[in-house]
Amino acid sequence: MEFTETYKQSGPCAFSPNAQFLAVAVDYRLVVRDVLSLKVVQLFSCLDKISYIEWAQDSEYILCGLFKRPMIQAWSLTQPEWTCKIDEGPAGIAYARWSPDSRHILTTSDFQLRLTVWSLLNTACVHVQWPKHASKGISFTKDGKFAAICTRRDCKDYINLLSCYTWEIMGVFAVDTLDLADIEWSPDDSAIVIWDSPLEYKVLIYSPDGRCLFKYLAYESGLGVKSVSWSPCGQFLAVGSYDQMLRVLNQLTWKVFAEFMHLNTVRAPCCAATFKEVDEPLQLDMSELCLSDDFIHGNSEILSEGHIQVRYDVMELPITLPFQKPPADKPNPKQGIGLMAWSHDSRFICTRNDSMPTVLWIWDVHHLEPAAILVQKDPIRAAAWDPTCTRLLLCTGSPHLYIWTPLGAYCVNVPLPQFMITDLKWNSDGSCLLLKDKESFCCAAVPLLSESTDYSSDD
Repeated sequence: MEFTETYKQSGPCAFSPNAQFLAVAVDYRLVVRDVLSLKVVQLFSCLDKISYIEWAQDSEYILCGLFKRPMIQAWSLTQPEWTCKIDEGPAGIAYARWSPDSRHILTTSDFQLRLTVWSLLNTACVHVQWPKHASKGISFTKDGKFAAICTRRDCKDYINLLSCYTWEIMGVFAVDTLDLADIEWSPDDSAIVIWDSPLEYKVLIYSPDGRCLFKYLAYESGLGVKSVSWSPCGQFLAVGSYDQMLRVLNQLTWKVFAEFMHLNTVRAPCCAATFKEVDEPLQLDMSELCLSDDFIHGNSEILSEGHIQVRYDVMELPITLPFQKPPADKPNPKQGIGLMAWSHDSRFICTRNDSMPTVLWIWDVHHLEPAAILVQKDPIRAAAWDPTCTRLLLCTGSPHLYIWTPLGAYCVNVPLPQFMITDLKWNSDGSCLLLKDKESFCCAAVPLLSESTDYSSDD
C-alpha cells in the first residue's frame, strides 16, 4: 500500500461523484485537487470558515456551507468566474444539499421554519413549510425524479412528495409515527421506509401513493430503532436497535429473516474467525545502530512510535469481548447498533454495538452467521467497504489501518509521523482512499483484489 504526503485540512473533505477530484476545506478556502496527482486544480475563497461541502451529482458544481454566518456559497469547477451566494437573512440556514439534477440547492432554515428550493437556472424559489429536520428527513429517488420531504404540523408527521422537475407537491400523506426520525427511498424507488424516534420501536414501509405496506415492531418496551440501512441490491433492509440486535427484513415479504445478536461472550459452535489486535514491538539491535545523540534526542518520539507495530492474533473460543455498561442515569446511552454498513455486493454487513466500541462484527447475510469478529485496542472511529470488491477498512484514531477480506485480516502501519487516522473515505471507483487526521489528510493507493480473491460467490 502506497501513501502520499500529508496536506492541510480543517474539516470536511469530499471526493467528486465522477471520482476525478477531491475537495478539501482549509479554513476560509476551498481547495480542489486532482485525485491522481493531488495537484491543486481550483482554489476558491469563501466569506467565512467552511462547515460543510457537497458536490453536485454532475461534479461541475460544489457548495460550501458557512453555517456560522449563516450562508451558502456555490462554485463552478468549469467556470471559475461563476459564483452563487445564498443568504436567508433572519431565518438563517441550518443545512443545505443539492438536488439530483445539480441545478437546484435545498436549504433548511433555523428552527425548521421552512425548506427552500433555489434554482441556479433562474431566480425562482419554492418553499415547503415546517420541515421536520434540518439535515435528515429528505430522500430522493435513485432516478432523481421525486423527493420525499418530512414535515410536521399540528403535532403530526407528514410526507410531502415533490417533483424534482417542477418542484410542485404531487401528494401529501400522514404517517403513523410518534416522532419521525428519518426516511429513505428503497434502491428501486418502489417503497419508502420511515422509522420512529428511539422512544418507540416502529419501522413503517409506505408506497409512494401513501399506502402503508408494512408495520414492524420488534418489541414494545425499551428504546427502539437506532440505525436503518437498505442493502445496495435493494432486497434487504437492516434495522439496528438499542437492544443490541441487528434484524434484516426481506423486501419481498417484509418479514424478518435474520436476527444477529451481539453477545458479550462468543462460544462454539460459532464459526466466525475472531481477530484481536495486539502489540508487536520491533526487535532492534541497538549495538548495530550508529545514530548521533542529537538525532536520537530530536526524534525520540518518532522512534518510539515506530518501534510499536501491531498485528492480529486469531483467538480461540470461547472469548469474552470488552463491554461497557452504559449508565442508567444519563441521556443518549452508548448502546445499540450505532455503526452499520453493507458491502458492495450486499453479501456482508458490518456493525458496531456501541456498548462494545472496540469490537466490529461482520455478518454473512447469505449464510446467516457471523463471518468475522475484529477486536481492536481502541474504539472504532469509522469503517468503510471498498466500493468495487469485498474488502473492509477501519480506523481507531491510531497510526494503523485495519483491513478485512473473507481470506483474513491484517494491519497496516501508516509511515507518516504523528498521523492518527480518525476518519476514512473511499473514492467512488475504489481507486483512492482518503485518510484524515485531526488537521491533515493523506491518500492511499490500495492494491486491487483479483477476481479469484473476491468473495462474491455463494460457496
